[in-house]
Amino acid sequence: MSGANQHASHGHGSMKSLMTGFVLAIVLTIIPFGLVMADAISSKAFLLTVIMICAVAQILVHLKYFLLLSSSQEEGFTMAAALLALILLLIILAGSLWVMHNMNENMMPIPSQGVTYLEDGTIICETPEIAQQLRDAGVTGNIVVKPAQ
Repeated sequence: MSGANQHASHGHGSMKSLMTGFVLAIVLTIIPFGLVMADAISSKAFLLTVIMICAVAQILVHLKYFLLLSSSQEEGFTMAAALLALILLLIILAGSLWVMHNMNENMMPIPSQGVTYLEDGTIICETPEIAQQLRDAGVTGNIVVKPAQ
């Protein structure tokens, strides 16, 4: 047996298989990068969909060509472990996105009008209500209410 065939018989991919996976991974990286850099798609939702499709395809390419996962009977345990890892990854990603979205929606807004920020960190507010909003939002430092004119 030659060296390449010995590796293939022990579960390692052939050079042709590895190069196919490498080229597919490069293509699946260049497509979304090129679309974003060229601003080729004006719809953000469609662009995100294309990026996610390429990401999923790239995961599948890595699983097939580099981790050599297959659905054969001998590799059932490896496939089950990979599926469990994928399910856990999806739960973690979905949970993280859910938490970040809820934190963004439920954070107390800081007023953008009626406030002047000085270089020394002092915040000058036009009304006492705005100053109280800043304190309620957890802003620390020197908060001063502008005297009435």
